[in-house]
Amino acid sequence: MPVLTRLIPSPVVVDINAGALDDLAGLLADQRISASGKLAIAISGGSGARLRERLSPALPGAEWYEVGGGTLDEAIKLADAMKKGHYDAVVGLGGGKIIDCAKFAAARIGLPLVAVATNLSHDGLCSPVATLDNDAGRGSYGVPNPIAVVIDLDIIREAPVRFVRSGIGDAISNISAVADWELSHRETGEAIDGLAAAMARQAGEAVLRHPGGVGDDAFLQVLAEGLVLTGISMSVAGDSRPASGACHEINHALDILYPKRAASHGEQCGLAAAFATHLRGDKETRDLMVEVLRRHGLPATPGEIGFTDEEFVAAVEYAPKTRPGRYTILEHLDLSTDQIRDAYADYAQAIGS
Repeated sequence: MPVLTRLIPSPVVVDINAGALDDLAGLLADQRISASGKLAIAISGGSGARLRERLSPALPGAEWYEVGGGTLDEAIKLADAMKKGHYDAVVGLGGGKIIDCAKFAAARIGLPLVAVATNLSHDGLCSPVATLDNDAGRGSYGVPNPIAVVIDLDIIREAPVRFVRSGIGDAISNISAVADWELSHRETGEAIDGLAAAMARQAGEAVLRHPGGVGDDAFLQVLAEGLVLTGISMSVAGDSRPASGACHEINHALDILYPKRAASHGEQCGLAAAFATHLRGDKETRDLMVEVLRRHGLPATPGEIGFTDEEFVAAVEYAPKTRPGRYTILEHLDLSTDQIRDAYADYAQAIGS
């Protein structure tokens, strides 16, 4: 019998523990990513700048680049500045915006990327996608996976708690996204990658069912691992499908319709996942999602993040336009405005809002 297998695009190194940053230079040298220490390190003006003071003595060969924000223009500017040097790798040190800029810049100049996360706000730190603001709003750009992911739980604990909460919402939304993928498989014949679906779903389930809280190291470990696994699941699938269904369509609609008032990515995705789960008629999972969202201080209704019920209804109606060709519970039901309004009223009543 022939042994059939496939190669899975994934980081060479995933280091998630307290004190992971203490020997970043040694880790990169040991893994032959950068024996010389010639690194281009992208940082923010906030947490990244503070970490520069701490890490600079151990990285004498590194050059540091401060990134102004998560825009396509900033990413191109970063790439243009970095291409003048002779580096072994690019390090993105910071939150999602910095890492996405560094991903894009590294891909543009043909260097591997090391993602060093200072918060756990979403699943993009290990994904093959860079999400950047552009003149048309926001775009997603395909990039190689990071060659290494480093998450220091000591640093994560120092970040504002809202970033951890956002990551929780994004991880939990995997469960809804995979359910949408399976729905599309049944209804339209869309191919489903069982491995990618299993990775994304189990990452979400691990976070959903963990009894710990945002100040608990064991919980932060599970959340960090779940976000990394979600990123890898997207690489396995070659698409964002394992982690993006109706939940993310609604999230994108809120961003587009109310750009000045949008909440965090994970807050919106968690709320939208609970509502999409309600639309699928899965009351048990909906109730568990709402319970967990509330336990972690995340919104379960639009009013908790400053949107009226009518604004949320408008976002749900607009949502399918954000991902043309993607089939989710929203496309399946094809609800009218009045039907969405009634469905949301049922949801609010069911969760005791």
